[in-house]
Amino acid sequence: MTESRVGTVERIHVASGTGGDPEPREAVEAVADRGLRGDRYFDGDGIYNEQSELEPSDITLIEAETLAAAAAEHGVDLEAGAHRRNVTTRGVDLGELVGERFRVGQATVEGTGRCEPCGYMADLAEESDAVTALDGRGGLDARIVESGTVAVGDEIVW
Repeated sequence: MTESRVGTVERIHVASGTGGDPEPREAVEAVADRGLRGDRYFDGDGIYNEQSELEPSDITLIEAETLAAAAAEHGVDLEAGAHRRNVTTRGVDLGELVGERFRVGQATVEGTGRCEPCGYMADLAEESDAVTALDGRGGLDARIVESGTVAVGDEIVW
């Protein structure tokens, strides 16, 4: 039998429109096959909704440890949601969760692929080295399989 591993939700951010400023939240409703209530993708907005060949994610995650490394190694400050990911995790190797189902707070999600950094994010963050700093470690795209509330401090269990 495999033992469960546990991490935590450190921060939550949503942006209400394409290019909108990320807004911190203490908790958010994760809706299956839809997204996070209040986020641009939930409402059918957002850069990936506007590009029909790209599949938007219901929720995106990034490791707090990665953000600290980006700051230490490249002088890139992506705190306060500038990374454009919804959930900042701690103690989770997101690369292990591609193709896996796991729980984030009360919601069940499935990792669908890596969330690679892009120039659009770097431009919005006003951090020209952001793509280089997050290359290969830009986070995780995921689909919400079962709805539930996600709050700061919640467990991430896989």
